[in-house]
Amino acid sequence: MLKTALCHLLGIDHPIIQGGMAWVSDARLASAVSNAGGLGIIAAGNASPEYVENQIRLARTLTDKPFGVNVMLMSPQSDEVAKIISAQRVPVVTTGAGSPAPYMASWLENGIKVIPVIPSVAISMRMERLGATAVIAEGGESGGHVGELSTMALLPQVCSAVKIQVVAAGGIGDGRGLAAALMLGATGVQLGTRFICAKECGVHQNYKDKIIKASDTSTITTGKTIGLVRSLKTPFSRRFSRLESDGVSKEELESLGAGALRLAATIGDKDNGCFMAGQIAGLVDKEQTSLEIIEELLLEAEALLSSAGKWLEQ
Repeated sequence: MLKTALCHLLGIDHPIIQGGMAWVSDARLASAVSNAGGLGIIAAGNASPEYVENQIRLARTLTDKPFGVNVMLMSPQSDEVAKIISAQRVPVVTTGAGSPAPYMASWLENGIKVIPVIPSVAISMRMERLGATAVIAEGGESGGHVGELSTMALLPQVCSAVKIQVVAAGGIGDGRGLAAALMLGATGVQLGTRFICAKECGVHQNYKDKIIKASDTSTITTGKTIGLVRSLKTPFSRRFSRLESDGVSKEELESLGAGALRLAATIGDKDNGCFMAGQIAGLVDKEQTSLEIIEELLLEAEALLSSAGKWLEQ
């Protein structure tokens, strides 16, 4: 099956990374993805250091394959989580919402591959100078905290700007997205929304059902004054958008959003939960195992790439 330089870099079978989604990506999902040949990621989010360490230990009982931890650097727990990652010598760490500079030396000294998620060319170059193993170029089509550039525009520019490997994220939900990312210069892809509907994902069923029922226009971005977030259109996201348009304070908006993702993921609160998802939600129409998702992506991409020559004149 399809192999790229990313597979050799990370010691995985297939060039597919599962996104680190707070309150969604736990050890069981990450292990299932890793066992299926991709790279599973445990999300630290705002969870306690004890939770993160327990998830790392659990993952090691569920898989003997490489896996990673995603660190949300704006979290007040990030210092302690970073130390745990170093002590546990987690194979891979991905980062977002800030600079990993304070932790890079420790991680690299412990043989950890560091792959920051980046929204711009300038930041990708900065991460390369810091010693990043690779970067994940994430476009605004993705779910959760997003930048303004689309994946189609961002990815080739990042690939041209850095010498390290680039992983594509945002707007990728099937084999067509994987094939397109490779053609734009990436050596692999990261998927989040598609894996929310993995059978091994432990989020509330309401979350999965909302994604499965979604269409191409089912997401909305909010938080223009405090940081863009893409989620499904729900009573919560519409209320948030309305209040933001009315000019309520940054503090009020932050208070409204605090804990909303956890409400969606853990109890499926349809009124007060923030159901983060990317624009490809409309492509997801069923639950599958992580293995089925990965195999389907690879077969679709391989079929497209093997027939790509038909577009060239003979």
